[in-house]
Amino acid sequence: MINRSFAIIGLCLLAACGGPKREMKLYPLQGPIAAKNPTLVINVDARDTDQTSGSLRFHLPNRVKCEGTWTSVAPREISKKTGLSLTFKGPRGDLGKETKTVAGVNNGEIYAVCSDGTKVQGRFLIGSGTVSGTGSATDTGGNVYKLLF
Repeated sequence: MINRSFAIIGLCLLAACGGPKREMKLYPLQGPIAAKNPTLVINVDARDTDQTSGSLRFHLPNRVKCEGTWTSVAPREISKKTGLSLTFKGPRGDLGKETKTVAGVNNGEIYAVCSDGTKVQGRFLIGSGTVSGTGSATDTGGNVYKLLF
């Protein structure tokens, strides 16, 4: 019974760590990594994908661990609601504000630092309300990547 309780608590903690995940992919196009293995695909775990920024983790060849951040600028439209309505209980007002995402193409960036000192930096485009995007990235080791998700 105690082991089962610990397992349930552990699963709850794992589920709460970092929010929803999405996998981005880095495809080496130029540089030492592409020259050594042109078919390599580097899987990037992006967390908190239901927000406008979050953490990311991935491994470069030779088990080089990289951690960083992704962010996307999603424009928001804010409108204020005001009004007066008559009910059987008397007059009532409707006050507040409403925020919604504006449709369009949004810019985003990734930045990560790796365990060997390599820095990876890139930009991407993503549509409002979508979960897919495209972009490019480079690293301080002379590699150029295509970024897709």
